[in-house]
Amino acid sequence: MSTSRRNFLRKSLASATGLTAMSMFHPEIFAGGFNQTRTPEEVILKPELRPAPANSIKFSVIGLNHGHIYGMTDALTGGGGKLVSVYAREPELLAGFTKRYPDVKVARSEEEILDDNSVKLVASASIPVDRAPLGIRVMMAGKDFMADKPGIVTLSQLKEVKKTQKQTGRIYSIMYSERLGNPASVKAGELIRDGAIGKVVQTIGLGPHRMNPSTRPDWFFDPGKAGGILCDIGSHQCDQFLFYTGSTEAEVALSQIGNFNTVLYPAYQDFGDMIVRSPNASGYIRIDWFTPGGLATWGDGRTFILGTEGYIEMRKYIDIAGRKGGDHLFLVNKKETLYFDCSQVYMPYGEQLVDDVVNRTETAMTQDHCFLATWLALTAQKKAVRIAG
Repeated sequence: MSTSRRNFLRKSLASATGLTAMSMFHPEIFAGGFNQTRTPEEVILKPELRPAPANSIKFSVIGLNHGHIYGMTDALTGGGGKLVSVYAREPELLAGFTKRYPDVKVARSEEEILDDNSVKLVASASIPVDRAPLGIRVMMAGKDFMADKPGIVTLSQLKEVKKTQKQTGRIYSIMYSERLGNPASVKAGELIRDGAIGKVVQTIGLGPHRMNPSTRPDWFFDPGKAGGILCDIGSHQCDQFLFYTGSTEAEVALSQIGNFNTVLYPAYQDFGDMIVRSPNASGYIRIDWFTPGGLATWGDGRTFILGTEGYIEMRKYIDIAGRKGGDHLFLVNKKETLYFDCSQVYMPYGEQLVDDVVNRTETAMTQDHCFLATWLALTAQKKAVRIAG
């Protein structure tokens, strides 16, 4: 027998022996073959036929310093709110707002809005450090308050806001828009509520953003005014951790911040991460400003939710595998693998908040949840170890 023939048989026998051993110790590999790749079944969700909102309120806007104010305003008007007035110090910001909402009245001062008894709620996307003091003034004027995130930027501000909220009984709501303003996030909550993945034991939240300093005002790069990366973007992720895990208490196990690449602003933080935990779940959160120019949107925001019976992945703004648009949700459980196009999912936050203002309820978000998500983000920011910069 030739040498090549003997080598071939020896290798074949070794391979067969190895496969036999693998089948003995890993029978699951052979149950359906090596390659069990499946294309997820697609679920295209249709728009709901919904009645008009049951309740209506008049609301005003004070502070236009972040573009989130447009999503906040649209959520309220879609939920039954009627925008009546706006006040901002910056004429250029007012010009953009009144162009989009031409029927709004431009108030001459903040006091003009606070003294208007017909206004039941004030929404604000002012400079972050100014939001809590404004919210306190709004509540003291007998109105409810809706803030952009971060709605509070220091623990001392949080203490004063909680004191005023308890004293007045008014609503202090923070729109954590990565959950409350995203259709895939809303659908994930519905699936978890219905038991699609069992008990949630962990979340992983990734919040990458694209840095373009020329489009940002100076206050954006000042942690004293903007709150720092974990306080700011991290508050989105803290909200999601609490909501998806059903946690009513939690703590920060570890947090880190750094400035790796924003050299013109040494005090700024372009990276941060943290580990949070509650008695029933854990969470990992990573935030950064390193979205590369080659991506077709500002950030590939992703959330992973691990349950005892399956898992969910959300790609909220883009699917780099090729599906168009955003609002993508993938679900894997013991029975199936599904893909949900969530673009037509109804987002109830605005309507729920309007109802809460009218009925003095907590359907949009409990006050305890709102403050606990903020406390987690503020605590992570305060205790963070600086790893670069």
